[in-house]
Amino acid sequence: MNILSIPIKNLKVKFFKTILLVIVFSIGITSVVGLQKISKSVSKALEEKMNRFGANILIYPKNEELQISYGGIQLGNLSYEVRYLDEGETDSKIRSIEFDENISAVAPKLLKSAVIDGRKLGIVGVKWDEELKIKNYWNITGDVKRTENGLLLGSSVAKVIDKKTGDTLTIFGEEMEVSGIISETGSDEDNLIFMNLSKLQEMTGSADKINFVEVSALCSGCPIEDIVGQIKGNLPGAEITAVQKMVKQRMSAVNFVNKLAFILSSVIVFTACFMIAIFMYSSVNERKKEIGILRSIGYSKINIFSIFTFESVIVGILSGVLGYAGGYFLSIELLRIMDITENTGIVFNMGEGLLTISLVALLAALSSTFPSLKAARITPVEALISL
Repeated sequence: MNILSIPIKNLKVKFFKTILLVIVFSIGITSVVGLQKISKSVSKALEEKMNRFGANILIYPKNEELQISYGGIQLGNLSYEVRYLDEGETDSKIRSIEFDENISAVAPKLLKSAVIDGRKLGIVGVKWDEELKIKNYWNITGDVKRTENGLLLGSSVAKVIDKKTGDTLTIFGEEMEVSGIISETGSDEDNLIFMNLSKLQEMTGSADKINFVEVSALCSGCPIEDIVGQIKGNLPGAEITAVQKMVKQRMSAVNFVNKLAFILSSVIVFTACFMIAIFMYSSVNERKKEIGILRSIGYSKINIFSIFTFESVIVGILSGVLGYAGGYFLSIELLRIMDITENTGIVFNMGEGLLTISLVALLAALSSTFPSLKAARITPVEALISL
């Protein structure tokens, strides 16, 4: 009999108590592992969704403007020169920054005006693929035709010129079909007409020219200022503005999920460790006679301490194995219930499992420190007195 076999024997003797403790501790570890995996997946899904919800970086050419006022009355800005950005160059330089993986959409735009049915209306040329990533909140009636002649009308424009899906409009002398109507958004988009960017460039003789670019980016591993700084470095001749409030709201929502999971996990782990400490403390009180006998036949304080610590480690290892496996399957099932099944990133990682088991065993050992110290201090005389 040695300090390794004694703990195993003791756990077998108290089989039902041991099983109960392992089950309870495993449930705690299952909850922690599940929460961590779910929080990562939910954060990732939330980040991806918000990443596509609107732009948070605006890029436009520098204009030399003079603000005019007289007698306290603002008369507006006088622009000395209207400048454009080069579409191809701007797009390539934005996507070549170090944090290019954090950019989900680059939506260039060309703004023009045209007289339609006797009314001067604003027309915006867009790249449909990129624009719809940013404007996924658009509720469009009709079929979004990503063709040269497809148009999307803002709700207010459609009412003013009395057009519906399937009707045609003559823009810059060319007849074009209305592919869809954008439901009211409550923004300037209600007053605009959207069409293919390259088509508008061709019709207006503005080849490869754009007025500004909307960029959707959410940097979870770095501040948004870093992305803006890198874009500025690549586009020194452009004005770049980050919508900081929007970025902070997005990051706050993502971080909230992680913080909530961390707090809940901490409470669960603390409770589980407390239970192990109580179990071991109770075991020490029940086994004073055994401890006295071991001390009387030559076992040192360190030996006694090691016996009880190793007993806790065994419980921790068993709980860690069951807890990690349970957390893995629990997270998959809960994400299925939450209808988050794509790009969850949940895999059974052997390295992560071993690390979890090691940490749980360490926590179990630390939790039993006080009871083990108490056991180590018991002398043969104290054991005899307690009989």
